[in-house]
Amino acid sequence: MFMQLGFGAVLIVLAMLLLSAFRILREYERGVVFQLGRFWQVKGPGLILLIPVIQQMVRVDLRTVVLDVPPQDVITRDNVSVKVNAVLYFRVLDPQKAIIQVEDFLVATSQLAQTTLRAVLGKHELDELLAEREQLNADIRQVLDAQTDAWGIKVANVEIKHVDLNESMIRAIARQAEAERERRAKVIHAEGELQASEKLMQAAQMLGKEPGAMQLRYMQTLGAIAGDRTSTIVFPMPVDLLTGLVDKQK
Repeated sequence: MFMQLGFGAVLIVLAMLLLSAFRILREYERGVVFQLGRFWQVKGPGLILLIPVIQQMVRVDLRTVVLDVPPQDVITRDNVSVKVNAVLYFRVLDPQKAIIQVEDFLVATSQLAQTTLRAVLGKHELDELLAEREQLNADIRQVLDAQTDAWGIKVANVEIKHVDLNESMIRAIARQAEAERERRAKVIHAEGELQASEKLMQAAQMLGKEPGAMQLRYMQTLGAIAGDRTSTIVFPMPVDLLTGLVDKQK
């Protein structure tokens, strides 16, 4: 009886070992297989067979990972303190490097993204940080991609989500924007006055070439103001208009 129980236990153990030898990997998964502690090969996807006890497998997800970079205190080149957070998109291209070259590639990539965010943004002024986000995103992505290449990781994109400023800096930026708008308004007004003076000078030159043109202009002005009958208008009569009448009477 004891022999039957022992034989049954052995069969159960063998069945469990046989079942543990079969693994199923999804389409987006790969298995890094180690044999007696040494790297053997990368397997998957689909059904794979492992030698129990001798071989071990580590699953690696190849889908794009969206990593939220927590807010970082950044001091810009013009000595302005801001809080900046970002989002990082990356994926594993080489499962072997991602498992062997770094202990935890998710944690390592997160820490590297935080330090790179502070280092890159600290080289720029506040105006550049607010106005040139696309260029800054490209610079951060390039630096991260170069450093994570040794881990078999490809950084697809980096996006700066939000830049937090203190209240005093927000008020200073508002005053600066208001002063800039006033400056533009004055410049536009001055340019308009300059253009108007140039056109008036051209008109005066053209009217001065033909004496009769000035008289016609007077008549047009009289016709324009004659339509307003609510007030009495005293309009100076040019002497040149009376010269013809005087000559006829003589």
